[in-house]
Amino acid sequence: MFRPTVRDRFMIAHSFRGEVFGPAQELHGATYVTELELARPQLDDDGLVVDIGIAHRILAQALATMNYKNLDEIEVFEGQNTTTEFLAAHIWRLLAARIDEGVLGRGLTSMKITLKESDVAWASYEGSLG
Repeated sequence: MFRPTVRDRFMIAHSFRGEVFGPAQELHGATYVTELELARPQLDDDGLVVDIGIAHRILAQALATMNYKNLDEIEVFEGQNTTTEFLAAHIWRLLAARIDEGVLGRGLTSMKITLKESDVAWASYEGSLG
């Protein structure tokens, strides 16, 4: 299985509901280093899984919907704790829709989104495509 990865980052503010979150119940910020990993069992006729320039562009477009924003004020997140895990799945769904449109060609079998909050803490969401 071939698995190229591209990386970008985005900065957000948000707060959580629930005592389990302790001080994170207050408004705070995070900068996420975000990795998009795409998988395909065989290379295409050009020797690629995807064009990494296009992959980076669609990742940046998805992240731009949240970058420098307070997630508590974005309607799609209303009533939701925007945890790292939740955001990884949200970004996965945004990109899966673009892949379904054919933006990255055909033949991709899975995608993994990893959000790194720091050098010691991160979460991923991975799912099958097609």
